[in-house]
Amino acid sequence: MDAKSKQKVVLVTGGSGLVGQAMKKVSEEENRPDEKWIFLSSKDADLRDPEETRAIIKKYNPTHVVHLAAMVGGLYKHLRVNCDFLTFNIRINDNVLDSCKEMGVEKVVSCLSTCVFPDQTTYPIDETMIHNGPPHDSNFGYSYAKRMIVVMNRAYNMQYGCQFTSVIPTNIYGPHDNFNLEDAHVLPGLIHKGYLAKQKSIPFTVCGTGTPRRQFIYSVDLAKLIMWTLREYEEIEPIILSVDKEDEVSVGEVAELVAEAFDLKDKVLYDTSKSDGQIKKTANNAKLRKYLPNFKFTSLRQGIRETAEWLETHYENARV
Repeated sequence: MDAKSKQKVVLVTGGSGLVGQAMKKVSEEENRPDEKWIFLSSKDADLRDPEETRAIIKKYNPTHVVHLAAMVGGLYKHLRVNCDFLTFNIRINDNVLDSCKEMGVEKVVSCLSTCVFPDQTTYPIDETMIHNGPPHDSNFGYSYAKRMIVVMNRAYNMQYGCQFTSVIPTNIYGPHDNFNLEDAHVLPGLIHKGYLAKQKSIPFTVCGTGTPRRQFIYSVDLAKLIMWTLREYEEIEPIILSVDKEDEVSVGEVAELVAEAFDLKDKVLYDTSKSDGQIKKTANNAKLRKYLPNFKFTSLRQGIRETAEWLETHYENARV
């Protein structure tokens, strides 16, 4: 068998987004001859449509799929359109997994979120606790749609023997993020506000009290871990991809790092009339550390600085 016939063909849905761009960067740097990477965007196919989804999978005939595509957004967008988050993401996930099964894809890695975990729970959360109660009410539509991937993976494996699994990253940030203040997640939203505060000499204001605590993972670190999952992780049950529990920080601490990255002299202001959302959702990465005890994560200070520099350089073409 020649080398080309052994080559993995890896199709990445949502390939133009934050994580997809990071995976593209890492795959180009690695330049492995045994892997061909294809990155799709929403312009290539509407994955809410089963025929378009089947056609794009058939066109590229991948051996492996990394499923990143989703309707995503920040807290305030979730509060406005929870039903859209539920129905659109269920359609996307159903179409992708069904098409992969039909086309004989060897392995699929889908990307979830820590919002799949119950709102009322003990901390730290781990992979066994996903179905122990309802998710936070602010983003229940997205959460249930993502939670169902775990159920679907198990069902496809039991009935058809499919090697479908999933990863659960904590809060992701980095270059190519969605910095739109209307629907950005907390860190890209803060970075955009920091940029505007620097450019326009206006106050740097944080929505809420700054007390919620989060674990943040740099997109390039996550890309490397998803690629490891694709190549090495054999379990069907999900795995949390997160920095260590000790690296959890408050939104206020993150805001201070953003202010530092943009060299903002004025102190951070807090608009306490705005919602904080979920106060904490500390994740346990013990399962990941069992496999990769020595993986070194990018420090939050360095990641924020690199992301801030990227936004300053690419602001005209960024998602703002």
